[in-house]
Amino acid sequence: MESKKRIKGIETRSIDFVPADERYGHPRSQFYIWFGSNMTVLAMSTGAFAPLLGLNLAWSIVAIVVGLLIGGLFMAFHSAQGPHLGIPQMIQSRAQFGIKGAVIPLILAIVLFLGFYSTTIYYGAQTLVPLNVPMPIAIIIAGIVTLIIGIYGYDAIHKAEKFSSYLALVIFFVVTIFALQLKLPEDTLTLGAVNWGSFILAVSVYATYLITAAPYVADYSRYLPETTSIASTFWYTYLGGVIASVWMCILGAILYIGVPNFAANSALGIASVWHVPGVLILYATMIITAVCSSTLSLYGTFMATVTTFEPFTKLRGDKRSKIIIMMITTIVAICIDIFGAQNMIIQWGYFMAIILYFMIPWTCINLVDYYIVRKGKYSMKDIFDPNGIYGQYNKKALFTFFATVAIEVPFMSTVLYTGPLAKAMGGADIAWIVGGFFCSFLYYALNRDLAKTNANVKLETKN
Repeated sequence: MESKKRIKGIETRSIDFVPADERYGHPRSQFYIWFGSNMTVLAMSTGAFAPLLGLNLAWSIVAIVVGLLIGGLFMAFHSAQGPHLGIPQMIQSRAQFGIKGAVIPLILAIVLFLGFYSTTIYYGAQTLVPLNVPMPIAIIIAGIVTLIIGIYGYDAIHKAEKFSSYLALVIFFVVTIFALQLKLPEDTLTLGAVNWGSFILAVSVYATYLITAAPYVADYSRYLPETTSIASTFWYTYLGGVIASVWMCILGAILYIGVPNFAANSALGIASVWHVPGVLILYATMIITAVCSSTLSLYGTFMATVTTFEPFTKLRGDKRSKIIIMMITTIVAICIDIFGAQNMIIQWGYFMAIILYFMIPWTCINLVDYYIVRKGKYSMKDIFDPNGIYGQYNKKALFTFFATVAIEVPFMSTVLYTGPLAKAMGGADIAWIVGGFFCSFLYYALNRDLAKTNANVKLETKN
C-alpha cells in the first residue's frame, strides 16, 4: 500500500537510502518529469544542430529520431533502478567502481550537470531579452528562480515539471502548427545524397542528449514504492523523454531552416512564427519550461557533489550543505553564461559529442552490472561503508572505463582531434558505438564471477 508520507517543505534526504515508509507516487510521474524537462528552447536549439552541420530537414529528422530512440533506452533502463534501490543514480556507482573509485565518473557527472545547467538557463534567459530585460539580468533571474525550486528538491521539481508539461503541450502545439506553414527549400524533405560524417555526428549528439540524463534519472524515481515494476518505470520514462525531445528537436530543425538568424536568438526565432495575440504567454512558457528543466541539473550537481566528497570529508547532504552547494553552482553557471556564451548552439553540440566518449563506459558498466552481473542485488549498508564489500577502488571497473576511452580515440571526430579510423571513414564518428560494445563485453568478462559471489547478497537497507 502506498505511503502517504510525502515530502513537506525542503527535502531533507539527499544521497540517503529512502526507506519503504517514505515511498510514494505512481510511475506515471516519470512521464511528466521527462516530458516537461524536454519541452524547452534548449531542446529546440539542439534540434538545430543537424541542419547547422549541413543536413537537410529530411536527414535531420532521421538523425534526430534514430539518436533519441537510442539515447532514450539508456536513460530509461537507469530510471528503472530507482524504485528498487531507493538511492540516487550516481551513488550506486560505488558498487561498480568502489567507494572512492566512483569519484572518477562523479567528476564527469558534475561537469555534465553544470554544462546542462548553464546552457538551459542561458536559453531561458533569452526569452526575457525581448521584454527589454538585459541579458545578464535575465540570466541572474533565471538562475535565482531555478535555485529556489532546486532547494525545495524532489517533490517541488516533480510538481513544477507536471505543470510545465501541460503548459508546454498547449503552447508549443500552437508554435508547431505555425512552424509547419513556413516556406522551406524545395529539396529539404528529400532523402538524397548525404555527408555520412555529419549524419553520424548528428546521431551521436541526439543520442547523447538523452544519455546525459542517465547519471541523474533514477534520482527522480527513487521515492516510488519498492513494488513499482521495472517495465512501468522504464516505459513512462522512455515515452516521456523520447516523445518530447523528438518533437522539440524536429521543431527546432524546422525553425533553424525556415527562420533567419534562429541560431542567434532561439527565443526570438520561435516568437517570430507566433501569429496570434498573446505573445507574452509564449515567452512565459519558454522561461517557465527552461527554469523547471534546469532545476534537474542543479539538483543533480548537488547530489553528485555530496556523493563525491562524502567519503573524504565530513560533508553531508543536509539543508545547509544543499543551500551552499546550490548557490555556488548557480553563481558558477551564471558566470559561464555571462562571460562565456558565444555561438551557444555549436558549442553545446560539440560539448555533448565529446562528453559522450566518457558517458558510454560509465553507463555500460552500470547497466551490465545491474541487469546482468548482479541482477539488482546490492547491499545498501555497504554502499555507504568505505570498509564494506564494494571496497574503496574496483580496479577491474576502472580499467574497463579507461580502456574503453582509449579504444574510442582512433574513432573520435571532433573539432580538436580526428582519429585515423574516423578519417578513413570520411570523418564519421562511431567511437561511442565501438566503445559501448567493447565496454559491455569487457566488464562482463572481467566481473562475471561476481554473479556467483553476489548470489547471497540481500537488498539490505541503511536508514
